[in-house]
Amino acid sequence: MKLSCLQKNLSRGLAIVGRAVATRTTLPVTQNVLLSAHQGMLKLSATNLEIAITTWVGGTIEEEGDITVPARLLTEFVNSLPDEHIFLELAPGGGELVLRCARAQARIHGTDANEFPPIPNVAEGIHAKIAPAVLRAAIGRVTFAAATEESRPVLTGVEVKLTGSRFTLAAADGFRLAVQQGPLLQPVTTETRVIVPAKTLNELSRMLGDESEPVQITMTPARGQVMFMLDFKRDRIELVSQLLQGAFPNYEQLIPQKYQTRTLFDLPTLLQATRTAAIFARDGSNIIRMQMVPGVEGEAKPKAIISARSEEVGEHRDEVDAKAIEGAESKIAFNARYLMDVLGVLEAGELALETTTASSPGVFRPSGSDDYIHVVMPMFVQW
Repeated sequence: MKLSCLQKNLSRGLAIVGRAVATRTTLPVTQNVLLSAHQGMLKLSATNLEIAITTWVGGTIEEEGDITVPARLLTEFVNSLPDEHIFLELAPGGGELVLRCARAQARIHGTDANEFPPIPNVAEGIHAKIAPAVLRAAIGRVTFAAATEESRPVLTGVEVKLTGSRFTLAAADGFRLAVQQGPLLQPVTTETRVIVPAKTLNELSRMLGDESEPVQITMTPARGQVMFMLDFKRDRIELVSQLLQGAFPNYEQLIPQKYQTRTLFDLPTLLQATRTAAIFARDGSNIIRMQMVPGVEGEAKPKAIISARSEEVGEHRDEVDAKAIEGAESKIAFNARYLMDVLGVLEAGELALETTTASSPGVFRPSGSDDYIHVVMPMFVQW
């Protein structure tokens, strides 16, 4: 292997694949990055055996070849170099990678590329395309609701459903449920449901940035793999992930179909009041109480009373004007973190909260859209 490329391009490529480098592993070679010089490009690959990321760096290839070297060492060395051409070649014998840039030179001990775990090739399966801005927003509204504990592995993932010209992402941790729908750029002929680890989607979201080129998704449920291909102006990236096996909860049954009270809020106003209440809630049982009070025509406007208390610290009470309240007065209490999580991922605008009883789930929906729904189980408190 013998080639040259720009320092900034190699640095960017290493940063991309570095997200898949293993940190704690019983297989030391997964802490390496695989460099392959073929067909006029330098291919970088890394895997932690759960996800694999591959990207390509443009350069001048004089001799083809490959080697795997410690990812952290290579990345730190490349990042320390000036923005000039870097020359890479294998030392005689093929066990070392020699790098030269300006007046700096290094020799890094490597491992034979044959010892590196094979990077899965997901070429066949169900294909779909999604606009990156749409996908990034959907991921941000859903993945935080996935479980973080491994006691029920299936809940650490997000169910991805493709049907017709729509996609649906759903995540639940037993206390809350987030469901986001959106359009596909091209319809699929076969309805498909798979469970993608939430960690995978979060890594994908970081890569999307402000790009505009479609994200191509290839699902192969039979092999338990999914590939996301990003073909942007500066970078071409492939992220391959293992799918989670198991049955995802039938979340449609968890969404209440009726309500007794529907309250319409100005989202920024409600979020501000919730943040203030959370200061008192965190020193207690982390509970925020909400009491929706319909207005009396000509006398009082509809409002919500937001309160929290702690035996040690004190208590807080605030009133928030509601845009409208449909139905009777109602009370409900939520875990402060769960409440702030859902309010924090929505854009400024109007938000509807649908409630039935103090012991029934609360349902949050952005006003004027049916694409997102968030269900939160209530906390049981003494009123």
